[in-house]
Amino acid sequence: MADLRDDAPITTSKRSDGIIDATENLLEAKGHSLVGRSVTINRPRAELYAYWRDFTKLPSFMDNVERVDLIDDTTSHWVVKAPGGKTVEWDAVITEERPDELIAWASTEGADVPNSGRIDFRDAGDRGTVVTATILYDPPAGFIGKVIAKMFQREPAIQARRDLRRFKQLMETGEIATAARTHKQLKEETA
Repeated sequence: MADLRDDAPITTSKRSDGIIDATENLLEAKGHSLVGRSVTINRPRAELYAYWRDFTKLPSFMDNVERVDLIDDTTSHWVVKAPGGKTVEWDAVITEERPDELIAWASTEGADVPNSGRIDFRDAGDRGTVVTATILYDPPAGFIGKVIAKMFQREPAIQARRDLRRFKQLMETGEIATAARTHKQLKEETA
C-alpha cells in the first residue's frame, strides 16, 4: 500500500487532524496558536544546524529577539520585542535534540508568552537544506493581543517568515539585505 504522506510541513495540511499531528511532534506542547514556515537554504544541513544551535547568534537574523542568554546546555533566557516598545521574556528548555536534524523546545512556567516548537533541518539534495520552524504559542492578551501584534508586525507568523528569509540571506551570502536607509537612520535624519 502506498504511503500517502508528503514532505510538506504538517501545518499546511488540509486534513483536520493536521494540528494534532503537528503538536504531537512537540514533546511538551505549550500554546494554542500554531505557526509553521519553511525555507530552502543552499548550505549543508550540519552548518545550518550548528549556527542555529548557538542561540546567542539568533538575534543576528531574528528581528524581534533582543538577546538570548545561555543558562546551561539546555536552558536559555529570551528577551523579545513586543508591541508598544515593550519586551517579553521567558526561559526555554530543549526538550528534544538530534544533531544536524532538529531542536525542540518549550518555555518554562511563568513565561510572558507560553510557547513551544521545533526547528527541523532536512536535506534537499543539490538545493541544500529545508529548514522548517513549527511554533505553538499563546499571545499575551489572547485574540486582541494577537491582532495588536499583527498590526505592529510582531506576530509570530509574520516574524517566522521574515526571520527564515533573513536566515537564508545570512547563510547564503554572509549578510542580510536592508533598505538603503533603515527606519532608525530616517528618524535620525528628520530629528
